Amino acid sequence: MTMPLTGELLIAGRAQRGEGAAFHAFDATSGEPIAPPVFHAASVADVDRACELADEAFDAYRALPAEQRARFLDDCAARIEALGDPLIERAMTETGLPRARLEGERARTVNQWRMFAALVRSGDALDARVEPALPHRQPPRTDLRFWRIGVGPVAVFGASNFPLAFSVGGGDTASALAAGCPVVVKAHPAHPGTSELVGRAVQQAVAAASLPAGVFALLFDAGYDAGCALVQHPAIRAVGFTGSRTGGLALLKLAAARPEPIPVYAEMSSVNPNLLLPGALAARGETLAREFTASATLGCGQFCTNPGLMLGLTGATFDAFAAYAAREFSAVPAGVMLTAGILHAYERGVERLSQHPQVTTLARGAAVSGRAQAALWRVRANSFLTDPSLGEEVFGPSSMLVECADEAELRVVLRKLEGQLTVTLHMDPADAELAHSLLPLIERKAGRLLVNGFPTGVEVCDAMVHGGPFPATSDSRSTSVGTAAIERFLRPVCYQNFAEDLLPEALRDGNPLNLRRRFAGRPETKETG
Repeated sequence: MTMPLTGELLIAGRAQRGEGAAFHAFDATSGEPIAPPVFHAASVADVDRACELADEAFDAYRALPAEQRARFLDDCAARIEALGDPLIERAMTETGLPRARLEGERARTVNQWRMFAALVRSGDALDARVEPALPHRQPPRTDLRFWRIGVGPVAVFGASNFPLAFSVGGGDTASALAAGCPVVVKAHPAHPGTSELVGRAVQQAVAAASLPAGVFALLFDAGYDAGCALVQHPAIRAVGFTGSRTGGLALLKLAAARPEPIPVYAEMSSVNPNLLLPGALAARGETLAREFTASATLGCGQFCTNPGLMLGLTGATFDAFAAYAAREFSAVPAGVMLTAGILHAYERGVERLSQHPQVTTLARGAAVSGRAQAALWRVRANSFLTDPSLGEEVFGPSSMLVECADEAELRVVLRKLEGQLTVTLHMDPADAELAHSLLPLIERKAGRLLVNGFPTGVEVCDAMVHGGPFPATSDSRSTSVGTAAIERFLRPVCYQNFAEDLLPEALRDGNPLNLRRRFAGRPETKETG
């Protein structure tokens, strides 16, 4: 499908030129501007219009029958897929990511939409519960019924490192729309053309389903004004964000300062510790070093699940692993980063750690001007514990080996770690007792725990958690991947002593929608219901 780019905002089912500043997309590899089109940022007035229309659309959209909403989600997936090569090629130019990576990301993106369509059809996210009246109990109990409804219009911020799966048509947008919430997306300025293509596909699906035009809007902004106005707008009821800790904390502060504060579900920072247990290192240290290097430098290290910290016990096997890993890192070619700004931030982080008096630089990859050079460091745990900055994320193809004197010091390091998206155990059967003793510690630190794998790569499915304690995310109770992501944009409502004809159909006697409900504290059956 060929779809011309115009650089316009998508509001009220139409394209319109933004009233804010003009800006260009850039070729990530050459650094040269891509023209045409010229993109135009949204003004505060543009933001206000998009949000007001989303608020007007909310009640009609959330009242849609499940099948109609599910068909709309399926159509969004089909239209994104139908964009074909032009979408992939535009994303390659704007991000520098390779074709295979982006084709895989597109498949993941459309699978998310279809997964949420299936969830909507099932009705499981409604979490319907019925507690019938108990008139003869003392004191008597009146009839009580419970389900979950959308919170209202949601603001979504596109991520730089996933131009498809965490952007305009990503999981935040799909899960919010599945919950019955209109969405206003602020595209990431690093890939505005990719964002416009996906945004137009979603806009067309809105029109094809005859939905209120305010169900979806796409805004551009090269700075911060539109994003700030979006979070502060009274019609917005929740925010989805994937990006830096600085950006996430700024949005949290704005949302908390509103007259009526709202939740911000921000994925921000994680170094994803890997624990190299002794048995595993002794049995397969060289293989682990090779697999670790591939994971740490995949996509030029621009994954939120990048293994940025490797913890092990001092000794010959740890020394051997360090030597193997140094050899592998030295052979890593220089890579293209998503934007010049991300490259400069990476280079500052590398310089900071390379000049640290307690940190040893084990290896640097190939050096090419204007590209990211891989970096591997080593530090003793006692130094790591005395300087919290050594545990901060350096977003890019780098990692730190932390040498612990013994198991007791390893436990101290784990207790001191910040919240993470993932923690990984590399173990052999001989490590089972140690792994079991460490499990309570790592359960407190991360949303996803792995054994004998590397965390890059996030499966889209019911059982996935992509979240974790602060600062990995701003709310450790949530996930941005998997069907549970819809819970961020739903809230519970209880109906007490309602007549049958006033109740939502999902809560009526006889279970007319044939949902999986709880009745009187137990799963409902034909007999109990």
